Amino acid sequence: MIRIAPVGRALAVVAATSLALTACGGGGGDTATQASQSAAPASSAPAAKGDGTLTLGTLLPQTGSLAFLGPPEFAGVDLALKEINEAGGVLGKPVQKYDTDSGDTTTNIASQSVDKLLAQKADAIIGAASSSVSESVIDKITGAGVVHFSPANTSDKFTTMEDKGLYFRTAPPDKLQGRVLGDLIISDGNDTVGIMAMQDSYGTGLADQVQKTVTDGGAEVVERVDYDPKAADFSADVAKIKAKNPKGIVLIGFEETAKVIQELVKQGMPASKYKWYMVDGNMSNTNYVKMPKGTLTGVKGTYPGAAAPDEFRDKLKGVNPKLEDFTYAPESYDAANLIALAAEAAKSDAGVDIAAKLAEVSKGGTKCKSFKECVDLLKAGTDIDYDGVSGPVEFNEAGDPAVATIGIYQYADDNKYPVKALEYRSGNISG
Repeated sequence: MIRIAPVGRALAVVAATSLALTACGGGGGDTATQASQSAAPASSAPAAKGDGTLTLGTLLPQTGSLAFLGPPEFAGVDLALKEINEAGGVLGKPVQKYDTDSGDTTTNIASQSVDKLLAQKADAIIGAASSSVSESVIDKITGAGVVHFSPANTSDKFTTMEDKGLYFRTAPPDKLQGRVLGDLIISDGNDTVGIMAMQDSYGTGLADQVQKTVTDGGAEVVERVDYDPKAADFSADVAKIKAKNPKGIVLIGFEETAKVIQELVKQGMPASKYKWYMVDGNMSNTNYVKMPKGTLTGVKGTYPGAAAPDEFRDKLKGVNPKLEDFTYAPESYDAANLIALAAEAAKSDAGVDIAAKLAEVSKGGTKCKSFKECVDLLKAGTDIDYDGVSGPVEFNEAGDPAVATIGIYQYADDNKYPVKALEYRSGNISG
């Protein structure tokens, strides 16, 4: 079903370009709410009344298979809110925030967390990290007239999902990451490839795009295994890959990838003999550090996002000194800033009013890079174009960033990858 956009969302789509990717170096009140209700299409979400105070809820992983992504995502939101409130808040009041756990798909934690956030009158909910978790709660969030904004969902499904115009994301759909990873695999000289992907909307969707790109590039996917991430043992799955002896092995999953890696080594397919590739869901600087030194040496991986400035990482460390991963911190920071700026532009904290202004504040106006800079322009009556830490954002009519950047990283002997990528490749989501 095709996404229905609320009044105020720009309808122009960035035109499709060639597949080539370029490399680059390292007062809300009754009046406002009633206006949005009268202007909204019949199929839009009910307009929850704003109370004049912007309230954000976070639905991010404190437990579960993506728990390693929680700290940087929480830090990104917290840093943004610190700066927003230091600049005077939104609509003249400090922004309120409530944190909850998204868990993963093995539990009902996300649904319970959303219930809590809706009871606390959240105007926008930032999360979840997992695409499958977001799928499980999107109807509940958007059905309540609340903005659902993920910093990390990459499943292509959200582009065409019916969401009443209330779903947005700063992470690009997997079609771009899949093209970049597939191109990398080909350029590294792999003419035979094996793919191990977790069986859910994220894993299978990304695997499909990687497989298409690799095949279009002239290589052969000799084996693909879509596995159950909750399985206790992956020996049979790895054995299928081993039987075809591919030069390159693509690992698409979450924290269970650590078990897959142990099995690859056990069956004689270490990274020292085969070329392994990973993705944003399993790129981590915490999940593999206890493995023998050199286990991941030379392993390459991709995840979305432009290079985060050193100053930004230092600020994140000020919020959470224990941070080791920075994955999706920029996207989380940008999500909070964009929501706040859209509320200021709408002069309302109601979810449907915020959604109607998100595309507008992300493109087409005077460029600005911080909440303070942008909000000062808004108050002066200037149309703005927020360019974030994660990239230019620039929402298309589907609530996706129209242009995005994917970083290519490589693990060192300590089983960690550096903060800065080997290279960054930018491209249009549309192709």
